[in-house]
Amino acid sequence: MLHLIDDNFTSLFRTCQRSAFHLEVQDAYETPEESEPFRKFLNGETDDFSWLQGWFDLVRQSTDRGVAFTRVRVITEPHVDYVRWSLAVSPLNIEAGEDIRYLSRHLVNADELAADDYWLFDDTTVAYTMFSSDGATAGAAVTTDPVLVKRCVEIRNAVWRQAIPYADYRRTTVTA
Repeated sequence: MLHLIDDNFTSLFRTCQRSAFHLEVQDAYETPEESEPFRKFLNGETDDFSWLQGWFDLVRQSTDRGVAFTRVRVITEPHVDYVRWSLAVSPLNIEAGEDIRYLSRHLVNADELAADDYWLFDDTTVAYTMFSSDGATAGAAVTTDPVLVKRCVEIRNAVWRQAIPYADYRRTTVTA
């Protein structure tokens, strides 16, 4: 595996041709760049989301050239505060071009789910998300190993079929 960070990792998004799928399996993340926005959410304060603008721009640029951005968040119910926050922020991601779905953890066989978050690019490259001990994003462990890619494609296909589109999930789920 190859460890990519910063622009080297971001280049995977810029060079993929058809699809970028993200599987999120944690109920909460403690990335430093989200600390202040998350605090604001918990305190009912407004946020201009300028800290996410770079991501939104990347998604728009990629979707403008035909790349499908999809994401499944496997979450525990009842929701922890972080999941409530992700539900509140998701419309901005969707507006930028992502298709986000939610899947209740109790509906998934743990043996059929990845233990780690990953990005799957064009069904040929897997980038397992890495975090430092303080929760900061530390890039990704990237592989094109056909066995690992095939497994991640299978997981993606299974969770995508089960997951509920964001708008439907919001309509049917109490988040308080």
